[in-house]
Amino acid sequence: MNRLERISSILIQLQSRPVITAQQIANQFDISLRTVYRDIRTLEEAGIPIIGNVGVGYSLIDGYKLPPLMFTREEAIAFLTAEKFIENLTDAKNAQHYSSGMNKVRAVLRQVEKNYLANVDDNLKVFSNNNPDKDLPADITQCILQSISGHKVIHIEYFAPESQSLSQRDIEPIGYFHSISNWYLIAFCRTRKDYRSFRVDRIKNFKLTDEVFSDIHPSLDEFIKKHKQLSSHTEVIIRIKTSNLHNIYNYKHYHGWVKQVDNKEHTDLYFSTFNLNSFARWLISYADVAQIISPESLKENISLLIDQIKVKQDIK
Repeated sequence: MNRLERISSILIQLQSRPVITAQQIANQFDISLRTVYRDIRTLEEAGIPIIGNVGVGYSLIDGYKLPPLMFTREEAIAFLTAEKFIENLTDAKNAQHYSSGMNKVRAVLRQVEKNYLANVDDNLKVFSNNNPDKDLPADITQCILQSISGHKVIHIEYFAPESQSLSQRDIEPIGYFHSISNWYLIAFCRTRKDYRSFRVDRIKNFKLTDEVFSDIHPSLDEFIKKHKQLSSHTEVIIRIKTSNLHNIYNYKHYHGWVKQVDNKEHTDLYFSTFNLNSFARWLISYADVAQIISPESLKENISLLIDQIKVKQDIK
C-alpha cells in the first residue's frame, strides 16, 4: 500500500469510528507512531478538521461529512458474501435490516459493478446447519445489541432442556457470539446471581426493559479468557493414520483441537476439552480409524457408550 492509499484509508477509519487512537492506526497499517503523526498532519493540511486529544485519540469534527465513497468490486463482493451469511445465520428481522443496507450499497455502485453482483448473486450460497425448529426469535439480535450498548436489562423466557421447563429470567447481557451452529448470549443472570451462557434459539420470549444496569461487567473477551483459566480441561491425544486424516480434519476445530504432530505413518492430534463425555460421543464416530493415546478415562467413556449402544440396539 503506497502512502496515498494509506492516508485515504486512515480518513475512512476516521469517518467510520467516533474515536481512533494513533496506536490503532499504527497496528492497522503496520507503521510507526511517527509515521501516523505525519499522515495525520498531511490530512490536516488538506483541510480535514481532525480533533486530537492526548490520551483519547483522533476524531472528525461532529457534523463534518465527505461525499460518499465508491466501493471496489472486491468490497462489494465481500458485502454480498456477508449478506448470504446473515440471511441464514441470524434472525429474520436482522436479515431484513442488512438487506436494506445492502440495497443502499448497490445504489452507489457503478453499473458495471451492479451487473457483476447480479451475475454472482444467484451462484453464491450459504447453507445453514440449523433446522426450522432452531430459528431465532424475530428481532432478537437487535434487542441484544441494544441492551449491550445501552446497558439495559432484558427479561427472557428460557427453555432448559435438562428440566424440559421454561423459566423467567432478568439478565444483563455482556456478549453475543456464534459458535459452530448456534448463537450464544453471555449475561449476568439476576435469578442465579452469576454469569450464564444462554443458547439464543432456546429463548422463547424476550423484552428489552427501560431498567439500566451499571457498567461493572467484564468485556466478552475478558470473560472468555477468565472462564478458560478457571475451567478445568482435559488434554486428549488421539492417533490416526495419515491416510485417514481427511476424515476427521474438517471437524477437529469444533472439539478443542490444539495441535498435531505428523509422522510418516500416522498423525497425533492434541485436543483440550472441557467435557470428556461430549468428546467421547463425537470420537466414537471415528472409532474405526482413531486410536486413543490418552487419557485412559476417555477409553472408559467410549467403552461405556459402546455397551449402552449394544443394550439399546439389542446387539449381543
